Amino acid sequence: MASHHSEPFDPAPAADAPADNNPELPSPPYHIVTKPGQLPVEFLEPSAAQKLVIGFDCEGVDLCRNGALCIMQLAFPDAVYLVDAIEGGKELIEACKPALESDHITKVIHDCKRDSEALYFQFGIKLHNVMDTQIAYSLIEEQEGKKSHDDYISFVSLLADSRYCGIPYPEKEEVRTLLRQDPNFWTIRPLSDMMVRAATDDVRFLLNIHEKMMEKLSKVSLWRLSVRSELYCRCFCINNNQFADWPLLPPVPGDIEADVHVPEVDILSVLDVPPGKMGRVIGRKGSTIMFVKESCNVEIHIGGAKGPPDRVFIIGPVKEVRKAEAILRGRMLEF
Repeated sequence: MASHHSEPFDPAPAADAPADNNPELPSPPYHIVTKPGQLPVEFLEPSAAQKLVIGFDCEGVDLCRNGALCIMQLAFPDAVYLVDAIEGGKELIEACKPALESDHITKVIHDCKRDSEALYFQFGIKLHNVMDTQIAYSLIEEQEGKKSHDDYISFVSLLADSRYCGIPYPEKEEVRTLLRQDPNFWTIRPLSDMMVRAATDDVRFLLNIHEKMMEKLSKVSLWRLSVRSELYCRCFCINNNQFADWPLLPPVPGDIEADVHVPEVDILSVLDVPPGKMGRVIGRKGSTIMFVKESCNVEIHIGGAKGPPDRVFIIGPVKEVRKAEAILRGRMLEF
């Protein structure tokens, strides 16, 4: 491991640090990174001989293609690295590109769409080999016959679920309040104790959650998770070549038993919406989107205020996606 500047993590009282309520998940040390050499060598130089699984997240100002990425958090089993994009600049983030695009490093993250978008448009990084816990949760629920796959759980709710962590996270709402008061919260330097805690808490539970989810996921669900995580990575990263320069989607594993049903592979469809028609696509209070979800086995994502404002992103099996496209195109043609 490369030498690095480190600072001891001084946990706040129990009321401020949810991890203190769980002795099995003690607060890890953290390292503020401003130079590539402060990161572990095995991260900077991915290798098939030393595969890694890390927790991953990003913080920023209006994080998307046009926002500013301020901090990238990397959770290793023994420490959390806070990669400071403001102090380290573009050179620091670009030094992470091989790892973020590597097959040999699994990035565990909760809802990677905007993080991937920011990395792609700001740094040319194609986030790859992601295990998205939001998708994994939905697949496990579906696997157990509880919910359909398009139910999206928040990170706070996932942490509170006793099957995976069982830890309350009220500090998340405190940070959201601060962000509403000051959208540039993550640009403040030096990082305050609260900023360090918030950034660290967003990733340090992910490896534990990953381990418990992997125990529950079937072979088919693992394949679906890998495909859908890749589609989440490219969802808002629309370009002119239909993602031809992105990694291929994972094929169906060859070790799935012959008598096990393997569903049709998921695809990502990007539907262009003519000016002035997005309201019809969404419907009153989201009624059209809800109708499409109920009628078709798909996920639908809309850029909203962060954009892109004129496109709808549909993820699901090919036949179901085509049905959803037809319904939405029909809505666009209505007067």
